Amino acid sequence: SKEEVETNTSQPLPEKQSLRLHLQKLPGNRITTIVKGFIGDDKMLMDLSKYIKKSCGVGGSVKNQTILIQGNQREKILKLLSERGFKVKVSGG
Repeated sequence: SKEEVETNTSQPLPEKQSLRLHLQKLPGNRITTIVKGFIGDDKMLMDLSKYIKKSCGVGGSVKNQTILIQGNQREKILKLLSERGFKVKVSGG
């Protein structure tokens, strides 16, 4: 197979990435939406996290290459990530 031409950064293109959305139930009836599977440097991860938080109007954080977003934001995040070209799968109930 012929080698794909890489851009001058080593970051995989969004369409080469498969992100997964999980819901995590926390004590006190709280729910967190988790975005897993992102490949890229910390800055890109932080930027993506910031973008999602701003778009959803909620808080969140980044831990161990996963993005944590407050509340059940799966539908919204699915749409946001798809619009940016990521492949997104929803996992779990």
